[in-house]
Amino acid sequence: FLEIPTQESVQAIISYPDTKDHTVAHSYLVMLTKNGMIKKTELLDFGNVRRTGIIAIKLKKNDLLRWVKMSTGSDEVIITTVSGQAVRFKESQIRSMGRGASGVGGIRLKNGDVVSGADVISAQQKEAEILIVMSKGYAKRTKIKFYKRQKRAGSGIKTAKVTEKTGPVVSAKILNPEEEDLIAISKKGQLIRTPLADVSILGRATQGVRVMRLKEGDQISSITTL
Repeated sequence: FLEIPTQESVQAIISYPDTKDHTVAHSYLVMLTKNGMIKKTELLDFGNVRRTGIIAIKLKKNDLLRWVKMSTGSDEVIITTVSGQAVRFKESQIRSMGRGASGVGGIRLKNGDVVSGADVISAQQKEAEILIVMSKGYAKRTKIKFYKRQKRAGSGIKTAKVTEKTGPVVSAKILNPEEEDLIAISKKGQLIRTPLADVSILGRATQGVRVMRLKEGDQISSITTL
């Protein structure tokens, strides 16, 4: 359904109502790269996408687009890293840019650190929880209210205690009230489905609880909630 070069791969899929809807027509796509660059572009700029695709972001050397979320223009953004840092800031700190722009810094990374997750916090989610999942099968939920709002491009605050036992943070997402289960898939193809209620609510600087037992050499690759 999409003719792309062999060296390319799909990184995100966004579904939305017809853009004739006034609310949707004034929405944005917020994009984040593994090296912490962020940009937002009006959804209408992607109204005429060719089968071979069109440019969405100009990437800098050794960077990759990893996350794309839809926003209203007045939401908040939270970014997490593999080493356990997180920064939360208002979306208004990112100006709208054209499709060919590279974006601006979203989080300041230490040497060797990369982004592990990004999500948009809507006005209805200000009392929500963030789910943090680590590579060796540990996870936790933390109230988003414990993440103070900061300025974009800061180094952030601690979102998880990363240890040899837990492994690095591999995913983070804001939970919606209707979501009940966590599905985690490992690199070697192991899958579990567990109730989110079984994932403990803990503070920011904690390592979480084990939610998946992995075979030696395996680690969590991807998660989703439903």
